[in-house]
Amino acid sequence: MEAQLQPPDDFKCPISLEIMSDPVILPSGHTFDRASIQRWLDSGHRTCPITQLPLPPHPTLIPNLSLRSLICLWSKSHNHPLPQPLPYSSTTTPSIHSLILSLSSPSSTLPHKLHSLHHLNHLSRHSRHLLTDSGAIPALLACANDPRLQYPSLLVLFNLSDTDHNKVGLVAEGVVPTLVSALSTGSPAARALAATTTTSLALVDVNKATIGSYPGVIPALIRLLSDVDHPRGRREAATALYTLCAFPDNQRRAAEAGAAQPLLGMGLHSAERPAEVLSLMAKCKEGREAIEKCEGCVGVLVRVLREGSSRSKQHALATLASLCEHNACLAWDARREGALCCGAQMVKDENVKIRRNAMRLVRALEKGSDSNSTR
Repeated sequence: MEAQLQPPDDFKCPISLEIMSDPVILPSGHTFDRASIQRWLDSGHRTCPITQLPLPPHPTLIPNLSLRSLICLWSKSHNHPLPQPLPYSSTTTPSIHSLILSLSSPSSTLPHKLHSLHHLNHLSRHSRHLLTDSGAIPALLACANDPRLQYPSLLVLFNLSDTDHNKVGLVAEGVVPTLVSALSTGSPAARALAATTTTSLALVDVNKATIGSYPGVIPALIRLLSDVDHPRGRREAATALYTLCAFPDNQRRAAEAGAAQPLLGMGLHSAERPAEVLSLMAKCKEGREAIEKCEGCVGVLVRVLREGSSRSKQHALATLASLCEHNACLAWDARREGALCCGAQMVKDENVKIRRNAMRLVRALEKGSDSNSTR
């Protein structure tokens, strides 16, 4: 009877020799229980326990879902209790506390803090709740104010922003001023990462309003948007603005802060995100007025209709339609640039959104033409 209850050897962790509750695959290809292999790695080992071959600096632990399913089936069919996955805290909480303490201690050296951030970055990928519950955020925010520690601190904060709960918690604990500082004075890599983190946090609706209303966030993103020497930062800034501008008040803020000109200058025919931001801005009066003041705006948008990607065309149509619906003179300029011909060609497009926006533009242009002819 006892022999029948013994699990197959393949179900046992090679380290603990117990049935695995959370099997994960090491880059070496061998499977271990997560808690056991994590203890091995946290002890400083950088080799596979079985092959003794070197592992990457930050080995990824890939869940072995098929093996876990087999273990579950075997346990149920043999009435064998399946152990619950060991909480990572049982092996790492002391380590987390010591790492956080090293960040906060005035006596910690720069190499020591960098070492701690390196480990916290690894932990932040799979133990986010433990880091936040252990009070890591204030220590990380303090470190992010040091230019030498800014990027690795932001990287941990970005990893922590992966869950909705943490997104709200990070904003509540004061991450926004840190992001503004990084966006304004950080290295190119730190500025881009701060913009990416802003996007992640703003995916939660309540954060869109909070982040957008904080002084300096949108202007800092626009300055990054204007930095032609750093294309990655510009792309990340455009994405952050797009996410924030889903909240109507931020459309006005972006317009008033001067987003229209750098967005138009990003080459809308090849970059979709700026076209998307402009279409959101064009929904409000302030946004439309800001776009209209940009020299050559109609020509840029019509060029997108001719040369842009499907998504860029969709948003350029929406932007032009919004502008022409509210400004008869601009509608006349758009007709002169060939917008009516482009719109007429796209009313039969396979893309429903393109067709809808094209019909809207054509109606606005025809209405603008009628109003001009009656004057």
